[in-house]
Parts: sequence; C-alpha cells; structure tokens
Amino acid sequence: MTRLSNYLVRLFSAEAAALLGVGLTILFLVQTLRVADSASVRGQGFLPLMGQVLLNLPPLGMTFFYVCVAIGLGRALRALQASRELHILHVSQRLPALLGALAVYVGGATVLILVIAHIVEPATTQQNNLIRAQVAADLVGRSLVPNRFAEVTGGVTITVGGRRADGEITSFFADDRRAATRRTYISETALLIRDEFGYVMRLRDGAIQYRNPDGGFSEITFARYDLAIDRLTSETDAGEERGDRSSIGLVATALATGEWPGSTVERLSRRNVEGLRVVALCLLVAALSALPTGRRREPLMPIEFTVLGAAFLERLVAQFAPGSGLLPPMAGVIVIGTIAIAILVARLHVFAPYCGGPTAHEPH
Repeated sequence: MTRLSNYLVRLFSAEAAALLGVGLTILFLVQTLRVADSASVRGQGFLPLMGQVLLNLPPLGMTFFYVCVAIGLGRALRALQASRELHILHVSQRLPALLGALAVYVGGATVLILVIAHIVEPATTQQNNLIRAQVAADLVGRSLVPNRFAEVTGGVTITVGGRRADGEITSFFADDRRAATRRTYISETALLIRDEFGYVMRLRDGAIQYRNPDGGFSEITFARYDLAIDRLTSETDAGEERGDRSSIGLVATALATGEWPGSTVERLSRRNVEGLRVVALCLLVAALSALPTGRRREPLMPIEFTVLGAAFLERLVAQFAPGSGLLPPMAGVIVIGTIAIAILVARLHVFAPYCGGPTAHEPH
C-alpha cells in the first residue's frame, strides 16, 4: 500500500477501535455486575467470576462489532469531507488509494469477525459452559442433602434418598416448574459425572413425567438418562443441545462422515453472515460518504443514526424472512447490499444521459 492508503486505513481503524473499546468496556462492566450477583448468591470465588465475564465478551461483542466498524468508517469519511481532504483525493486523481484503503479496512475487519465467529466464539462458549457446569455441579452437590427438599434455582426443586460410599445417589427426584410444561425426573439411582461437554447427572431406572397446563400428563421411562446439570441450574431450560463446536470441527466431521446435516449447514451459514454484515454495512457507508459534496452544512441525518437504522433493518429482515435454509440469515444482508448499490449507482449517475460539451461554431 502507498503511504496515503496507510494513513487512511489508520484513520478508519482508529475511529472503529475507539468505538469498539467503549462498547467492550461498558459490556465488561455490565457482565461483571450480572455475573457477580449470580456468583455471590452461589458462593463462588473471584477467578470463576472473572473467567465467565471474559468468556462472555466474544459472543456478545460480535453483536455490535460490525456496527462499530461501519460507524468508524463513516465518521472518518465525514471528517475527511469536513476538512476538504476528500475533495483533494478525488480532484488529484488519488481515488485508487482511497479504494485500496477501503478494501484493506473492510477486508481486515471481515477476516477478524470471521475468525471470531468460526473459532474464538465456539471455543469461549465451550469454556464458559464448562465453568458454568462446574458451578452448577458444586451447587447441586451442596444441595443434595438426603431426605431434604432444596431449591437449586427458581422453579427447580431437588431431593435425594441417600448417598452410598461410592458417591451414588439413591431415590433421585427433581421437579422443574420453569416452563409451561412441568417436568419431573425420578430415578432409583443417580451419579454425578463429567463427560466431554460438562457435568451430567446419570440417572438409572427411572422416568420423566410431563404435565401440561391443561391437565395433560405423559410419562417416559428409561433405563439410563444423562441429565445436564446446567439444565437444572440455569434461569431457563437450555434444552438438549450442550456446548458448541468450531467450524473446523464441524467441517471435519462432515467430511469424515460424508454427511452435511441441516443444522451444520445452517450454523456455518449464520457464522458466515457475520462477515457479510461488515461488507454490506461498510458498502452502504461508502456509498453515502465516500463521494465529496459541495454542501457546507452537516447532513440532516448523522452517519451514526444511519448505520444503527441500517443494522436494525438488517436484523429485522433476517428475523422475519420467510422460508428455511441459507436464505433467511442472508436476507437482511442482501437488502442492505442492494440499497447500498442503488445509492452508489444514483450518486455516480451511471444511467444518467450524457450531454456533450458545447459545440464550436464555425466562423462566418
């Protein structure tokens, strides 16, 4: 890159980094207060608390990363517009340097968010689940007092008949009233163990009873059932899915088995959309701010509001897009990208009729 391109990339990156730093700081403080309140109730120490706070930052930071990147680009371009540097770039035919800086900036941000989405976020989610499972196992272990009912969290009550010398629990009973369908776990024996995803209560010779609000009742008996501890201790029942896998592991498994399940394809698609959001939103900002104007006043709509409105529109379209498969997650990106291209075509007067210069009159 040229020195001018380096200067522009640093300018764009500084604005984005400042916004991202403020957002992560606020997020860190909010998560610290939330986890501290939860950990203080459960009697946990400082290190598990800070571990959960730091591991929560990558998944939550992805939700506004692309917004910070786009706003940083827009603020930098508006600053160049105000100082007339943007006019000089176009008049002096240094447009390739500007385009190169935009490509490097957007490309670097896209690669960074894809690495976070495909590798970092699954890894931190796994570790966070493990810490929560350890906390949950400790909480359940302290609550399992023979012949005494204990509420491990709001709406979940557990009791056991006794403990054997090898740690095996007799007469396990857990009642979960958090959801509309009440769920009760009953087993003759139970054993708290740890598998590759975390801690589970291995139930043997028991049943799961379901009670609906309308009075319906059903029961499923089992010889063995592994009940994830975090299903009993989290605020809401997370369901059967536990942990998360990186995209490398998902692709390796699919290639080894020769099968591409719909859940794997959908998960990979949603992670790829994180990078496409950066491209679409930055393209919109470039279409609005990368071309100089002769206006002396600031635009009526600040670029920050424009980016936030576009991000909200993208999420709204993606959330309510009909159909299934790859299209719904990408619907919002397609809409924002189409709007950006339309604005760029209109501002460049691509389809405007060409009017030739004045014709010279021959002398009489």
